[in-house]
Amino acid sequence: MASPYAGGVQSPSPAAAAQQQQQNHSLAFRVMRLSRPSLQPDPAALLRFDPRDVFLPEDALTGTDASAAADFLHGLLHPPDPTATVAGEFTFRDRFLLRDPADALALPGLLVLPQSFGAIYLGETFCSYISINNSSSFEARDVVIKAEIQTERQRILLLDTSKSPVESIRSGGRYDFIVEHDVKELGAHTLVCTALYNDGDGERKYLPQFFKFSVSNPLSVRTKVRTIKDITYLEACIENHTKSNLYMDQVDFEPAQQWKATKLEADEHPSAVKSEIGNLCKQPVLIRAGGGIYNYLYQLRSSSDEAGQPKFELSSILGKFQITWRTNLGEPGRLQTQNIHSTPTASKDVDLRAVKVPPIIYAERPFMVNLCLTNQTDKTVGPFEVFLAPSMTSEERVVLVNGLQKLILPLVEAFESIKFDLSMVATQLGVQKISGITMYAVQEKKYYEPLPDIEIFVDAE
Repeated sequence: MASPYAGGVQSPSPAAAAQQQQQNHSLAFRVMRLSRPSLQPDPAALLRFDPRDVFLPEDALTGTDASAAADFLHGLLHPPDPTATVAGEFTFRDRFLLRDPADALALPGLLVLPQSFGAIYLGETFCSYISINNSSSFEARDVVIKAEIQTERQRILLLDTSKSPVESIRSGGRYDFIVEHDVKELGAHTLVCTALYNDGDGERKYLPQFFKFSVSNPLSVRTKVRTIKDITYLEACIENHTKSNLYMDQVDFEPAQQWKATKLEADEHPSAVKSEIGNLCKQPVLIRAGGGIYNYLYQLRSSSDEAGQPKFELSSILGKFQITWRTNLGEPGRLQTQNIHSTPTASKDVDLRAVKVPPIIYAERPFMVNLCLTNQTDKTVGPFEVFLAPSMTSEERVVLVNGLQKLILPLVEAFESIKFDLSMVATQLGVQKISGITMYAVQEKKYYEPLPDIEIFVDAE
């Protein structure tokens, strides 16, 4: 399917046009963009074509003997609804009746070709049908044809017949070819078509022609990054900037090496039936034309948190999106975003966190809190002292350390972790907090931030 190259062509300057006329070339390029057709609703399609308009004269329905026309077409016309037309009475009053539910869509049943060059978007495939015509009365011989796309950054060759020139293009004849180019840059593009040939006098002539068009962005991806403790949440909002609906085939987030991503989705309605066929035939996400949006949410965790995984120094790069979509009658498009960066946070050389707390804790009975100390640097650190810091308020602590008030930890190798238990005891019932667990580096003489409060429930025996 082809549409004429019209709307996107910039007219040559008068000087260039005059120069081209002086050269008096025998050949000329004609360019059409290959694009898929569309279904265009037509309100007039509700007035369906009627055979009576073809087989009967104009006055057959308004004449004095309309019953004769009815007898003539009785075997030809079979209305689906016998009550829609009264026998022997042919009028136009039933033309507005819907003969089929599909008539309400007002689709004429025809595919419409684009009548202009249209818009070209980043990620699409530009496909063009190019014809070089010989409008002179002489034969053009040994024609070398080149076609290339020129952007602000590069020049991409699409066709070159230097090694096998076209032997001849007779008078009134033409040579046709198709070129394709995956659009990967925004801004101005120029399709440069050149021909080197021998005219009727044997003179070698060079014909350049330029066809300019602009490439715009089909969608925008806005991201928000939130970090809660060890979990990072990434929200992506995709907005449609085109004049047609986008059906998203794939929106995948490819995390960086040190991250593991999980897509978070809303729970399905209980009435939804899950099956293998349903998963294979899952409907694509629709983002409507002219500013429609759709949001995606991902949960990111450090891959080094899993057992057996190598330790990585966390960077600000989270990953990138791979997006594929389809537009009019399945025309594809594909984009890859740039790297998405996380919000810069102050890095910790040593991290202390609680791993496990007993589910049942009784008053005045010791219990163990399992802690993990992680060295997040590339050098050995330590030793450390772990203790319960004094309360900063006048309130007396109800959860205390049981036994030695200071726990000595050994050296910790680079990117390694050690786990240890801290014995504690609760003195009051109800919901209580373990607070003030602090760590001190002996050699550096440095205090670290206390461990966040841990809520526990203390029960009676």
